[in-house]
Order: sequence, then C-alpha cells, then structure tokens
Amino acid sequence: MEPEEKAYTIDDLINKAKTYIKGEDEIELIKKAYLFANKAHAGQLRLTGDAYILHPLNVAMILTEIYADSQTLATALLHDVINFANVKIEDIEKEFGEDIKTLVDGISKINKLSLSADNEALISYHKKILVGLSGDVRIIILKIADRLHNMRTLWAIPEKKRKEKAKETLEILAPIAHRLGINHIKSELEDLCLKYWKPDVYNDILEKLSQSRGELDKSVDKMMESVSKILTDNNIPHEMKGRSKSVYSIYNKLQKGKNFNEIYDILALRYLVNTEAECYLALGLIHAKYKPVPRRFKDYIARPKANGYQSLHTTVFGVDGKLFEIQIRTYEMDRVAEYGFASHWSYKEHGINRQNAMEEKLKQFRTVIELNEQQVEGEEFVNTVKNEVFNSDNIYVYTPKGDVFEFPIGSTPIDFAYRVHTSVGHQMVGAIVNNNIVPLDYKLKDGDIVKINTNKNSKGPSKEWINIAFTTSAKNKIKAFFSKIDKDETIANGKEMLIKTIRRKKLSTNDILDDKKMQIALDELGLNNENDLYYEIGIGKYNPTQVIKTILNEKEDEKKILEKTLKYQSPIMDATGDIIIDGMTDLKVSFGGCCTPVKGDDVVGYISKGNGITIHRKNCHNIVDQDERIINVTWNENAKKKYVTNVLIYAEKKDNLLLDIISKTSAMNIGVKSVNTISNVDYNVYDLNILVDDKEMLDKYISVIKQIPNVTDAQRGNK
Repeated sequence: MEPEEKAYTIDDLINKAKTYIKGEDEIELIKKAYLFANKAHAGQLRLTGDAYILHPLNVAMILTEIYADSQTLATALLHDVINFANVKIEDIEKEFGEDIKTLVDGISKINKLSLSADNEALISYHKKILVGLSGDVRIIILKIADRLHNMRTLWAIPEKKRKEKAKETLEILAPIAHRLGINHIKSELEDLCLKYWKPDVYNDILEKLSQSRGELDKSVDKMMESVSKILTDNNIPHEMKGRSKSVYSIYNKLQKGKNFNEIYDILALRYLVNTEAECYLALGLIHAKYKPVPRRFKDYIARPKANGYQSLHTTVFGVDGKLFEIQIRTYEMDRVAEYGFASHWSYKEHGINRQNAMEEKLKQFRTVIELNEQQVEGEEFVNTVKNEVFNSDNIYVYTPKGDVFEFPIGSTPIDFAYRVHTSVGHQMVGAIVNNNIVPLDYKLKDGDIVKINTNKNSKGPSKEWINIAFTTSAKNKIKAFFSKIDKDETIANGKEMLIKTIRRKKLSTNDILDDKKMQIALDELGLNNENDLYYEIGIGKYNPTQVIKTILNEKEDEKKILEKTLKYQSPIMDATGDIIIDGMTDLKVSFGGCCTPVKGDDVVGYISKGNGITIHRKNCHNIVDQDERIINVTWNENAKKKYVTNVLIYAEKKDNLLLDIISKTSAMNIGVKSVNTISNVDYNVYDLNILVDDKEMLDKYISVIKQIPNVTDAQRGNK
C-alpha cells in the first residue's frame, strides 16, 4: 500500500517558518497566501484522493528546509491557482504585489511546459527553457520543490506516465538541483526516479543493502565508537552520523561495471565539528590510528566544489579490516552540502534578498542564458550545454587571489581570460600557470592557478585563438571581435573604392556624396545608411560605377548589363554561388522577400532596377505578369547555406503552445529568425521566419508542426 500524503496544516507551516522568519508582516503574508489558495482550491482533489491544498502546503514545507523567504513560501502556496483554479494573474498582483505576481507567473508558465526527455537535444533544450523563463532563481527552486512532492505521490498516476515523469525528472530537474547544490533534494529525487523508472533494479539494490546492512551494522557501530572516542579524548566536540549511500548512486556505480561488494563507501561515517581548524585536527587524529587509502583523500574545504560543497573526505582501513569513507565538516558546511546555497537566504530591512554567494554559484545557468543571447543555435547549443554546462567531470581553476572558476576538461588560458571578462580576453598577451609561463594552447588542469598577462595597447586576439579556445562562449567572443573589425574594414574599403572611382571619372566628390542625392540613391537601393552602401560595395555586391550612375539617376538598361556580364563564362565544377545563370555562378543575386525562395523551389530570375538579379519563386504574385525582365535560372547543387523562409502556423488559443512549437523547431536544427503572433478571436496565427537548408527540410518541418496537439494547420507563407 502506498504511503498517505502528509496532512500538514497551515499551523505546521507557520510554526516551521517562525524558526527563522522573525518579521510579523512576513508571517502574515504566508497566512494570507494560504487563505487565498485554500479558497481557490476549495472542493478540488488530487489523484491521491487528498484535498488539493495539501500539495502546495507540502511544497512550502519542503522549502522551509532550505530556509526559503516569505515571498517564496507564499508563492509555493499560490503556485497552482493560475493553472488549476481559474485565478487571473492580475488578481495575484492586486492582492500580493508585483514581486509575488512575477514569481507566481514564472512558476505557472514553467508548469505549463510539456517537458520531454526523449533525446539529448530536447533534454538540453528544456534545461535552457527552464533557465530562460526563470529570471529569478527562486522560480527554479520552486519548480524543484514542486516536482519533489509530485514524485513522492507518483504512485497515483498510470505506470507509463510514471516512467516518463521519472525519466524527465532524472534527466532535466535532478541535474539542476545538483548545480544548485541542493543535495538533500537531489538525492531524494534521484532515488524516487529510479524507484518508478526501473522498479526491479531499485528493489534489487534495496534488498542487497538490507542483507549487507545486517552483516555490517556491528562493524559500523564499532568504528563510529572508536572514532568518536578519539575526538572526545582530544576535546573536540562533535556529532556523528552513520550514512548509507543513496540507492541511485549505487545504481550508477553498478552501471559503470563495479561489483556490489566493491562499492566500499556504502560504509560511510560523517562527523560534524564546530570549526574549520577542528576539521583538520580531527583528520590528523583519525589518520594517526587508521591508515588512509592512497589517493582517496580529498580536501573540498580548501578547494570547494563550484556548487559550494565543502568537506574533508578520506577512506581508511578501519575495524574488522573493512574500508570506511569518513567525511569531516562543520555544521555550516553540512547545511550547505544538504541544502545548497539556497539555504543562505539573508534578510534586509525592506524585504528579503539572497546572498551574493548564491548568485555566484549560479554562473553555469548564466552561461546558458549567455549562449542564448549570442544566438547559438541547433547542434552547437546542444553540445555546449551538454559538454560545458551540465558536465559533471569539470575542472576547477583558480585566480591568484583564490577565486574559483569551473571549466570543461580541454579548456585553455584563452577560455579562462574570456571567462574573467571579455576585455581581459581581448587584451591578453600571455598566461602564467602555477608560476610558469605556458603557451596559450596549454590544457588547464584541476587546481591550476592561472594569471593572465594583459596589455592595454594590444590590437586584440589572433584569429588562431578561435581554434585554440575550447568553450563556445570564448570562441563566440573572438568571432564577434573579428566580425566587427572585418565589417569596419569592409566599409572603409568600400568608401575608398567609391571615392577613387569618382576621382577617376573626374567628377566632384562633394557633388556625388551630397546628402540629398545620396539619400535618394539609398532609397532606390533599399539601404538604411551610407555605411550599408559602402559595405555592399566592399563585398562586391554593387559596382562603384553602377552606384555613381544610381546617385546621378543615370539608369542603363539592366538587360544590357546582364548581356555584357554573361559573356564571361565560369565553369560549373567550381560553382560557389547559390544560383546558376547560363553556366555562371559568380553573379551577385538577391532573394525576393515577397516569396522567400529556398533551394529546391521552382525559381526564375528577375532583372530589377538598380538591384541586379532578384530570385523569385515561379508562382510569386510580384512577377507572374512580368515577361520582359524574366530570365531562366537554376539552383547550384554544390552551394551549401541556409535560406530564410516564412511559415504560418494556425493554432487554437492555448498558453505556451508557442514554446512547444519553438522546441520542435530547435530539435530539428532549424533556426528561428523572428516570430510574430497574430491573435484572432478564436485562434492564433504564428508567423515564423525560419532558416532551412532546402525545400525538403521545409516540407518535413511543416509536416512535423502539423502533428503538434492544438495546431490546426501549418503552411508556407508568402505564396
């Protein structure tokens, strides 16, 4: 029989909250949120058969274990009233103010997401979505607490859904809890996931633990007594805990090929002392009596993990010839180890604010957001998140001042410099690691102390650094530097080419570059400003002579220009352009924004005034009646690029459906340039500009989108 849901009351919550929340106004806020939620959920039952209000009460109780502030506890009580009780977000703002409205809105949106752990791409993408929607870290913590209570009552849903939910939690939410350092919640989540995802494996491990525990209990008791006596004899006040390794961590080791009997840190002891100095003193005293196992000592006090974890770990040959893993830490370190930096809620006169340390430990999430801002798409984003952000085998590197940075294995001093600051990367002239000068392609190692030498007069990074840097963030910052320089140089070159041509033709520079004449020419060419014009000249899209004629309003028949150009043949085997015109591929063409053609479409060329040749789909309404300026063109099969095209998606009015659409789009490695929502009375139309390889990919995409629930139709736009 499954366990009953814990029947907490508001009094239980208030009594627990009062142990660390002292402000009367804050306690009243929690009571007010409970009364509001209790009224909203009146008469509702969960699948367990219990009153619905018990779920938010349990979530709030979970959050008191990490000393959550009054706003977070109030949000925990209110977190389902939008999605399940027909309360409007405006009502929340009116009753509870802007801050709680933001938190409730954030958790409500996240809880509407259809998360999926079907493949690595979707797992990584949904981690990104969760972080992207959680502007306030408390929203992520609320989501994790909400899921923990749902996992405790997962028995109430059908087996297939149980397995899906367990896998999704294990792949998406448990790693986020780990990154926040909330070990207490992470471990329970993992064990519950294994229980419902692979019940046979879970029960088998439990049975083996039960059998071995009976045999080992006496040894554990003897060892605990012995170590405790050592500490007491040396006047070190302490508390001791015997602990079993979590079922999921044992499962992980078994998956890596270890035998059950080899998992020797099942026999584990933990000692809590008052000060850091006592941690090291206790370690020395234990090693004096029990010989340590070589290479099994880890000092996480001097070198904490990135999520804030601190402790001394040692494995010793203990009583009865058995191996024991012993952890020694202070009470404060133990709290952080179990509840993470989320337990560091601090208080200010006019409200509640999390300590800076907590935000510092969330830098891996900011890395995800930064990748989003840099518009890293598709496979590159997925690989980056998987290998750099959620990789558990990262290394920890230090500044000379002792600040710690976390990096994926393979990172270099270049990655370190750009992590410190973009300007440090751009001005770097060398690196010193552990007091030794190293080359820039040196692979950083765990524990390295890195000093970056900079020069303010440096001209910037070398293009070679793109190949040396390991992290996507550093590579993108270097690319952005050269992209700006290249564009500036191209603009300067284009302007110089135009001025030289003006002088060669013995025309007046001031006359040609007159503001009024230039503006007329820019309008004719569809450009925004002079720099855009110079850039187009610099990349060869416009010939300076052609531009001068446009400025002077001297228009030569474009067909004659084309006939001249077509006299110069170019072999197809060297084809690099997108379009082939009478065997030529090096002609500059543009693509009609009216019909957005992609490779594989039936297309024609249109000789436009002042813009050379524009490629249109054959059925484009803008050229169907044009005969004189139309020429035959074909796609160059050798050309490889992505094309912007337009798709219209018709859908029922459903919150967060757009997120499902974008998720599917990203999973197919299709980029999104822009999204516009057209809202009608009964339905929405999502107008997407996307990047595809060819028509085949576009057709497949439309087919996939049509299968999304609540999508009524999807079709190509710009017909």
